[in-house]
Amino acid sequence: MKTELRDVPAGPPALGPYSLGVAAEGKFVFVSGMTPWDPLTGQIERGSITRQTELVLENVKKVLASAGADFSNVVSSRVYLAELTKENFQEMNAVYISYFGESKPARATIGAQLLGFDVEIECVAVL
Repeated sequence: MKTELRDVPAGPPALGPYSLGVAAEGKFVFVSGMTPWDPLTGQIERGSITRQTELVLENVKKVLASAGADFSNVVSSRVYLAELTKENFQEMNAVYISYFGESKPARATIGAQLLGFDVEIECVAVL
């Protein structure tokens, strides 16, 4: 059995034919790629990598929480950067560490063409 997470309190809207996340069998949570959507403005943030990463991880946090999980439950993540430079990687990584703390899930960081923002993160958590 799966539960689609489409309406997450204070979370970003699902703007297409997808869920923000899916809780499967009460064992896993699959979080879709989150963008730097700002709940205060209702817009995608196009500022610094640091600010965008903060917003992305806040959105990941809300989806995880809606399924009863947090960052300590994450076992795998994928980070997409529009420009995979040393500076962008370091900025993103500093914020990432502040959210994940001692939890160190498997991770891939990928350079990708993104739609008007610089950072996107998806993950899988185990409940």
